[in-house]
Amino acid sequence: MPLRFLRSLVRRRGKMTPPHEWLQRQTREIELLRWTVKVLGADLAQRHYAAGLAGPHVPLPEEPAPFGLTSRACRQTDIEGYWIRHWCRALGTTPFYHRKLWEDGFILQVLWEQGVLQPGRRALGFAVGQEPLPAILASRGVAVLATDLAADDARAEDWIRTGQHGRNTDPLFRAHLSDRAEFDRLVEFRTADMAALPAALQDGSRDIVWSACAMEHLGSHERGMAFVEAAMRCLKPGGIAVHTTELNLDEAGETLSQGTTVLYQRKHLDALAARLAAQGHRMLPLDHAHPPGIMDQFVDVPPFEEGRVPLGPLTPPHLRLSIAGHPATSVGIVVIAGQGAP
Repeated sequence: MPLRFLRSLVRRRGKMTPPHEWLQRQTREIELLRWTVKVLGADLAQRHYAAGLAGPHVPLPEEPAPFGLTSRACRQTDIEGYWIRHWCRALGTTPFYHRKLWEDGFILQVLWEQGVLQPGRRALGFAVGQEPLPAILASRGVAVLATDLAADDARAEDWIRTGQHGRNTDPLFRAHLSDRAEFDRLVEFRTADMAALPAALQDGSRDIVWSACAMEHLGSHERGMAFVEAAMRCLKPGGIAVHTTELNLDEAGETLSQGTTVLYQRKHLDALAARLAAQGHRMLPLDHAHPPGIMDQFVDVPPFEEGRVPLGPLTPPHLRLSIAGHPATSVGIVVIAGQGAP
């Protein structure tokens, strides 16, 4: 039966297309469908930019403003809002519909709202790669210890190949934020494995810990949650932890639970909140609403790198994306360190 069914699919004009040719044809058509999705998405984004909802023509406020962020999923209205526009100034970019921009802005806004972006504070970043956050924190007078996997660790190979790995402070410096001498005074680098945090870092001396889309790469949901728990031991009582990760928007369906990338669901983050509460910490409530904005409905599809599409580079919205066929977005969690387990 399966062979007869396949033959019925590939028969054309009385002739039967060989199965391998049929599969090649289907693959090409799928690639063109992907291209069409990206064309339509890019046009949609450009229309929003032209309308002044986001993009290169919106003003970037010089001062931040309170919004009252708690743990939260990425959404269109955030990209179009005042608070992320301000942080775009520090990030050296414009507000565009991309979840990675949202992650950086979310972390910075939370830290500002919690009152820890101040001189004299101490921060610890995990898997920092070449991200701009250490330089921005240092420009506010925060002393930063940036960490990443050792370069000779096999798990770092893909991050090195794609230019996302950090070995020292050089790729972290941003000349538009401070001079190099001041940056070097405040920013240090060391290697650290998120799956086995060094005891020296778990000394309760930091005001801030953060990670941006890293805990989902530790191999399983459990390992990611164990990292969050271990990172809390790096904080003083009242210190702030902010982590972003991958959220599967299909709450009841299957998800990726093991491998190089896992996808968390609401139930996993609820379980993490309960575990942290048992240790005396408080995770701020999770606002994971799936709003009706058109950018919140658009799901970007692979390939995600510009220039790897059939007919040229495009920049469609990237607030939602398909990861192995699952609709996903970024989510940020905020945890306030307590005195320890009651």
